[in-house]
Amino acid sequence: MKRSAAEVLREYGPFPDADRVNGVTFDGRHVWFASGDKLNALDPASGKVLRSIDVAAHAGTAFDGQHLYQIAEDRIQKIDPKTGHVLATIPAPGGGGDSGLAWAEGTLWVGQHRGRKIHQVDPETGAILRTIESNRVVTGVTWVDGELWHGTWEGDESELRRVDPRTGDVLEIVDMPPGLAVSGLESDSGDRFFCGGGPSGKVRAVRRPRRGSAAGSRSEIPVGSTRK
Repeated sequence: MKRSAAEVLREYGPFPDADRVNGVTFDGRHVWFASGDKLNALDPASGKVLRSIDVAAHAGTAFDGQHLYQIAEDRIQKIDPKTGHVLATIPAPGGGGDSGLAWAEGTLWVGQHRGRKIHQVDPETGAILRTIESNRVVTGVTWVDGELWHGTWEGDESELRRVDPRTGDVLEIVDMPPGLAVSGLESDSGDRFFCGGGPSGKVRAVRRPRRGSAAGSRSEIPVGSTRK
């Protein structure tokens, strides 16, 4: 198993009216972060919040290329980012103990901090398709280049972990500096992870570990699925 120290590239915030940062996602231009009662669109180049949507935003956030998904207590909301309207809701698998959220292969991947699990969920019905066990509290979840990563946060320690999406085995760990919590996690599909900073009210950009020639291997992508 590979292990390395996180390289924090940039910190954004804290932001006015955002006491904490929960979930984060990336739409190709903006980093969206959840702050309790709002979803906020952050320009990662300027560090400015360009707009906010008034919607319950208590935990993980995801983007499917068209819609935002947001955990609100015991449900997952599908949101039109242009209008801010909630288009549909499904039950969250952890019943209120949910954390991270990611979109990949046409499904949602939901972190559950109660019980330390990651669930693959049908975005239309909320049905659980697969469950992966973890030995740490799961926070943010993201997919990038066929790799499943999740954040952990216990006490003063947080990590970014690459895990086997079939077995949950830990393949790689990136240790965050002490005191830097990870409450949400998203990739920019390049060399950066965006990490929610919990009660710090910040978003942090962290360098994604470099890969060799096998980096783009699709061996970990579920059979019969398509990339996002």
